[in-house]
Amino acid sequence: MRSTIQSLSDADLLGVLVGPRTAAHLLKDASGSLAQLLHEPVPAVYAQPRAASKLQAARELVRRSLAEQMQQRDVLASPQAVRDYLRVALARLEHEVFMTLFLDAQNRVIAAEELFRGTLTQTSVYPREVVKRALVHNAAAVILAHNHPSGVAEPSRADEFLTQTLRQSLSLVDARVLDHFIVAGNGVVSFAERGLL
Repeated sequence: MRSTIQSLSDADLLGVLVGPRTAAHLLKDASGSLAQLLHEPVPAVYAQPRAASKLQAARELVRRSLAEQMQQRDVLASPQAVRDYLRVALARLEHEVFMTLFLDAQNRVIAAEELFRGTLTQTSVYPREVVKRALVHNAAAVILAHNHPSGVAEPSRADEFLTQTLRQSLSLVDARVLDHFIVAGNGVVSFAERGLL
């Protein structure tokens, strides 16, 4: 069965979930992009309760699978799993969310928490609360992440300032900031890769 599923085309595989006709329409509206389809809300015209529920279930299964991977191994050894997890968790949201991944001393994820929720263009982040949650989880390190619903993944000056403030605050309790990711659509930007940490 596994090899049969893997050999299916994108349209056929999606058809297993939502039916062939709905799958064809959904892929057409997403310009053939599975990533867009899995990260965007189902268009209202196709939001049949069963089709929408099945796609949401598929997204959630992918998110849980990626979370499980991050809990079992060093996230620095599998940075793509972190990117994929954050893309699934944050890309399709229509408001800004600030999330923190709390890591143990072996860089395995202890917990992933949405700490702050904002509007379309901004969210307020309180360093004190981030530090408190790090202490609750006894985290040795954190990975910060937030989304840009605008679709532009470029970090702003405010994003850079916030990252430095959180880095300084967390260092007071011996928790390192390993990275800060910005998710926008299918794009994910890493502060560490940009030299902003």
